[in-house]
Amino acid sequence: MQPDVTGSVSDKPLVPTDMPSPRAVVFDWDNTLVDTWPVIHASFETTLKAMGHEPWTLEQTKDRVSKSLRDAFPALFGDRWEEARDIYYGAFEETHLDALKPLENALAVLEYLQGMDLPMALVSNKTGRYLRREVAHLEWNGYFRSVVGAGDAVRDKPDPEALLMALAPMELALGPDIWFIGDSRSDLELAHNAGCTGILVHPDPKRAKTAFSDCPPRSQVANLDQLTYVLKTVG
Repeated sequence: MQPDVTGSVSDKPLVPTDMPSPRAVVFDWDNTLVDTWPVIHASFETTLKAMGHEPWTLEQTKDRVSKSLRDAFPALFGDRWEEARDIYYGAFEETHLDALKPLENALAVLEYLQGMDLPMALVSNKTGRYLRREVAHLEWNGYFRSVVGAGDAVRDKPDPEALLMALAPMELALGPDIWFIGDSRSDLELAHNAGCTGILVHPDPKRAKTAFSDCPPRSQVANLDQLTYVLKTVG
């Protein structure tokens, strides 16, 4: 039975008493460790307009973007999805490194986990080559044992295949002591599908119940500072 994680996360997040200590921590990237919504939204706006679609608001982009491009674009653009892909990549490449910003306390969390000697990895639905460029741009390669992006595994999130690829260099198996931390549906679906402990990073205290009732997280944190609190609480 999943715990109630719908209470306030404005002060201290709820941490289930039976939550397992992590053997490894796997992060999503976009809008979990780094703020990339402005670039993603602008790239989608350019693509949608070029393809004759009504552009989305920023909130619509946040609600609708979770899957990898290779999974999402065929449904959005049909037979022209590869044309749309090239437009999106062209717009994205122009600004994604210059606009890349770590979220508050992101580096502090990584340093805390590194100090605990806990292995870390990244699994993102951002195309692998862009993901690795961004990690290198921030000089964060040293924190992660593996970095898996969209297209690297046979299937992308929420399929467990991408997580299995990330854990392979650490010789770790799936289980509740693997924590997956992210902000979107694909992250929580992956944790659910893989039998891992999913943690939602989102400031809305009702988000877990209203948007992810079929794949609820074990805990919800409003920000990365609260994630450090959860880590210290579990021990």
